[in-house]
Order: sequence, then structure tokens, then C-alpha cells
Amino acid sequence: QVQLVESGGGLVQAGGSRRLSCAASGRTFSSYAMGWFRQAPGKERDFVALITWSGSRTYYADSVKGRFTISKDHAKNTVYLQISNLKPEDTAVYYCALTANYYYNLKTPDVYDYWGQGTQVTVSS
Repeated sequence: QVQLVESGGGLVQAGGSRRLSCAASGRTFSSYAMGWFRQAPGKERDFVALITWSGSRTYYADSVKGRFTISKDHAKNTVYLQISNLKPEDTAVYYCALTANYYYNLKTPDVYDYWGQGTQVTVSS
């Protein structure tokens, strides 16, 4: 079993920054990748970014490229999502998720095995 715990959300003004954290525990040694997704009220859960568990590769949604950065601290088994130059449309619950297997499309939430509880990010204009 794997447990994921997110933190770092909150209220931030447009143009501001936050660092979201996702601490993983349990049987993570066989993991392939961790992704961040977000879900705004009344909308689907959308891909934001992912990092392979080795940390060697990262991928971003077009809407966040250049503003968000995903990284991993191997010693702490924690993945970070630095979100910067925030816009009101970035307001959402942000979730981290872990998959144990490679899939052709890692940008869909369906392939992820474990999910955190989510952390709310609210961007005021």
C-alpha cells in the first residue's frame, strides 16, 4: 500500500506563488511516476505535471509550462509542485497521484493507482 499526503495549498493573490508538496510513504519502491492533477468546481480532473519516479523526466500541461515546476526529493520521498505567476483560472483542488506502471498516456487520471486527499489553491484577482 501507498499513502500520499499533500500540503501547501491556500489563498494567494494573482501573480503569487505556492509550493505544493506530496509526501509518499509505504511501498513506493516500484513506482513509475507521480503526477499532479487539478479539479475546479464542476470540471473534470485535469493533468498538470508529472515526474518519473527516478526524477529523470518531467512533463507539463501547456497551460502551466513556464509557470509550474515539478521536482522530487529522493531522500524525503516527496514530490514538489512549485506554482508561480498564478492566475485566477489556476484555482482548483490539486491532487498528487502515483502509478506503478508505464502507460503510453500518463496524462490521464485513469492510469494512476494511488491518490492524495487534495489541497485547495485559491487565486484571488
